[in-house]
Amino acid sequence: MRPVVYDAGVLVAADRSTREIWAGHRVRLEAGIVPVVPAPVVAQVSRSPAQAQLRRLLRGCEIALLTEPGAHAAGQLMGRAGTADIADAVVAHTAAVLRADVVTGDHADIARLLGAAGSDSRIIDL
Repeated sequence: MRPVVYDAGVLVAADRSTREIWAGHRVRLEAGIVPVVPAPVVAQVSRSPAQAQLRRLLRGCEIALLTEPGAHAAGQLMGRAGTADIADAVVAHTAAVLRADVVTGDHADIARLLGAAGSDSRIIDL
């Protein structure tokens, strides 16, 4: 299995206790794959300290910080792809850099961003 990057849809589904998300997450962890979640994705979905399931999922993930060079790269990627979602651009940029697949509920936008990045990352739909 290749490394994976989670987008906001994964975090929302995990917070809602969606079984398929938790099953896939468990399989990855058991295979030694620690999913990566870019920090802006956490910001996009974090609303309350009461989101226990969200925090539980994140304990099994690596949180990728957004550096200034990464922010510029994500912005340039949005420009090339003609998109405006910062979190999606950071997900695609992170996946391209890590040569990782993306688990997402937003197939079309992520595909456009990965294409603009020239990435061979695959999309794993929710």
